[in-house]
Amino acid sequence: MITFSQIGRRTAMFGPILAREWLVAPRRLRFYVQRVVFIWALFSIVCTTWALLAGMQSVQDVGDMARFGVLVVQIVVPIELAVAMFLTAVAAVSNVAQEKDRRTLVLLLLTRLSNAQVVLGKLTASLLSPISLIFCSVPLLLMVTLMGGLSPQQVGLATAVMVVSSLWCGALANLIAFWRDKTFQSLAIAVLAVAGWLVLCEVLAAGAIPAVDSRWAELLSPFRSLRSVCQPISDYDWLQIPGGVAAGYCLLGMTAAGLFSLTAIARLRAWNPSDQVRPRQPDPDDDLTVDRAQLGTSVVTWKARAPRPMWHNPILWRETRTWAYGRKLVLIRLAYLAGFAIALVAISWSVTSGLALQRSRLAEELLPVAAKILVPFFVVSLVMLNALAVNSITNERDGQALDLLLTTNITPAQFMTGKILGVLYVGKEMVLLPGALACYLWWQAGISTSNLSLTLTGGFILNIFAVMLGIHCGMIYARSRTAIGTSLGTLFFLFLGIATCMMIMMSFRGSFARQLPPFLAIIVGGGTGLFVAMGSRNPSPAIALAAFALPFLTFFAITSFILRGQELTVFLVLAAAYGFATLAMLVPALSEFDFAMGRSRSVDDEE
Repeated sequence: MITFSQIGRRTAMFGPILAREWLVAPRRLRFYVQRVVFIWALFSIVCTTWALLAGMQSVQDVGDMARFGVLVVQIVVPIELAVAMFLTAVAAVSNVAQEKDRRTLVLLLLTRLSNAQVVLGKLTASLLSPISLIFCSVPLLLMVTLMGGLSPQQVGLATAVMVVSSLWCGALANLIAFWRDKTFQSLAIAVLAVAGWLVLCEVLAAGAIPAVDSRWAELLSPFRSLRSVCQPISDYDWLQIPGGVAAGYCLLGMTAAGLFSLTAIARLRAWNPSDQVRPRQPDPDDDLTVDRAQLGTSVVTWKARAPRPMWHNPILWRETRTWAYGRKLVLIRLAYLAGFAIALVAISWSVTSGLALQRSRLAEELLPVAAKILVPFFVVSLVMLNALAVNSITNERDGQALDLLLTTNITPAQFMTGKILGVLYVGKEMVLLPGALACYLWWQAGISTSNLSLTLTGGFILNIFAVMLGIHCGMIYARSRTAIGTSLGTLFFLFLGIATCMMIMMSFRGSFARQLPPFLAIIVGGGTGLFVAMGSRNPSPAIALAAFALPFLTFFAITSFILRGQELTVFLVLAAAYGFATLAMLVPALSEFDFAMGRSRSVDDEE
């Protein structure tokens, strides 16, 4: 029997970074908790879907079982793919960013490790957890195939697609993390790059680029490739290779991962250390040149530029009047504006073609086409605001400025106000442009005035919630990687849970009373996860109430949305739920003003 230590010694040939991660990972409690929770969540989705099916219709023959198996796989597998891509990208960025924030990457480059060992070691270390989750879910998928509708070969192809998607996402995030210096820059560019690629694939699938065959979207998009694999009868006629679309996608994905990794290996020492770390001689200040003729010398002194007047709130002044997140933030804004332009063109096309309010057949005539364009753009904006907020705290801690900041006369109200308003100001494009899309849709008579006001107000409440969640996680978690992963993971899995519930509920229409019992396990599990993420380090009755009420109220809002004509009810419920959750995190921050500084370390906190 081969143990972890024996495998760890064998992985040493790939570099000590992977070997160390392989040996240390099994010592962490979260290594096992993640897999148990992940499989439990997938199994809960399967049971919930079965309870809804059995409660609404009688399962009489093998055909009904086969249709159920296909439906479950088409719901579960995209969730696995989204989780794997998200975890890999965040892990790859945070693994490299923490080395840069602590100035230990320079020391790592001084060792005998080659560029390939550093780059590939960080990449493979970030792939351990997502890949293990994918392979742990294979027995569950094989169990579902016993019902019929799909074959084990299709499960194998779907697993290969998920593994390759994690690989190229991790390689891309690894490349960006070695290139950029600031953690937020790396996270934002990685999110925009992956989201932009998925949007480009959807544009190809829609036939918006006449010069390119729309079928190429199945080879380029992981979700479309996975959907083609999970069809009961797959069509591989147009791609005459063994394995069809899945094999073609895997080949292209591995090629992309190889190119990303080779680029990072070639440019590693050119990018690191960056110009911000390399010592530079300051420019001489001519006004301070002192000519001492009597000494026969000319003394030239240098000083920093003249101090600028500071506001009453120095935190807000620093966030808004300096380049606290790096000057390359302009590139992120330009990329975000490009995404906004694409979304604007798509909405304009949907309006001119009369599809703005046409409901989708795939969603059983429930979701309008305009919502499919607006919602992803809103979600990307919220994720970027959350990443900016959590980095506003972790940057202070990693730069060893938080200890000095806490010794000043800055009050908790000044600190929290400065951070919240500062994040909203720096990310003003993420706050204003989604609302601008909604206003354009209203101007084109796509939505009513009342719905526009509810959308703008609800979007602002969600923005405040995302910002406060990031600041809250940055304060209660001492390790930057843990804080970033928890904050982004909480927001991501919250939206992923909402999307999953909507997919299941749109597949099985029914009353609220009939749908509530099957969803209770998901609601309770989601509340427990929120409480662990938000209140495990500083538990309070308000945070516990917000954590367990948020999934239930969100489920109620989704049900009200499906019933149609209850937009005000949906808004009031969501405003109460997310507004109360924001206050539950804000009040302790103002009253206790307690930061986790990481004075002691446990095995589970080992990084």
